[in-house]
Amino acid sequence: MDSLKGIESFVRAVEEGSIAAAGRRLGISAAAVSQNIARLEQQLGTRLMVRTTRRLALTESGQVYFQRVQSIVHELEQAQAELTDLYGEPQGKLRIACSAAFGRTVLAPLMPAFARRYPRLVVELVLADHYVDHIAEDTDISIRFAQQLEPGLVARRIARVPLRLCAAPAYLSQHGTPQDPDELHLHQCLLFRSPMEGRLLGWGFLRNSVRFEPRLNPTMISNDIETLARFAVDGAGIARIGAFIADPLISQGLLQPLFLPESASGMRMEVDVIEAGKAQADIEPLDFYACYQDRRAANGKLRLFLDYLIENIPTAWSL
Repeated sequence: MDSLKGIESFVRAVEEGSIAAAGRRLGISAAAVSQNIARLEQQLGTRLMVRTTRRLALTESGQVYFQRVQSIVHELEQAQAELTDLYGEPQGKLRIACSAAFGRTVLAPLMPAFARRYPRLVVELVLADHYVDHIAEDTDISIRFAQQLEPGLVARRIARVPLRLCAAPAYLSQHGTPQDPDELHLHQCLLFRSPMEGRLLGWGFLRNSVRFEPRLNPTMISNDIETLARFAVDGAGIARIGAFIADPLISQGLLQPLFLPESASGMRMEVDVIEAGKAQADIEPLDFYACYQDRRAANGKLRLFLDYLIENIPTAWSL
């Protein structure tokens, strides 16, 4: 049992980056964490880490040992969570990672009711526009769009969110309204640069079930979608923005949508605006996925969160 305490203390200290942070996470003092690790090192007959006032550094033995035992600690934590969920009220920590815009606009409003439903859970929502390492960052679930998926994670699609191409009425009055995606290169285009891999994202369209990306004329670029929305509202050009950000701005008259089909899901518009926005091509939607490390993790508190999320995602985005 002492060995298990030592292993858990060692793994959490490495993950958190300090003895004190590991203690806070485990609910014990920093001195107890340090003693647990010291006893583990004595049992193993080797030094696992060098502790300084500023940081922890793993020895070569510590690196090898950490790679072996980290998954064991996570497996034990998962087993305990599953038993708790099976025989009692779910408890413990649920750490959710999500891109900043979707997390702030869509997930954050849903979290308080979920927390009230399961008061013994500690829910942490991390807004992060980078590739989340589920093991290294101790993340239970991450919400990603299709371009962010990566091998090794189980991905469950949870929503299909419309994308809006839109611009300020003043911009369209001055520069004209494109009637076809192939005209976009004649306009000032506000493009999104992915903060994960640093590439500019093109604008996908579907025409007769065939996907294509028209030529664009990028005049302003940002790695933050809400900043692009601000640029568009201020008349800087045409932007491609998720419905969860664009629709309120459209409803307020700050932005005007382009290339809308005859029925725009979840939006109320004047007939003449819809007719002006018609095009033969549809804007490709954005699929969002709930991703987790192991299929077994879909039990217990993670399953409860997934069910809650799908239950409360806007009906218009349902699959």
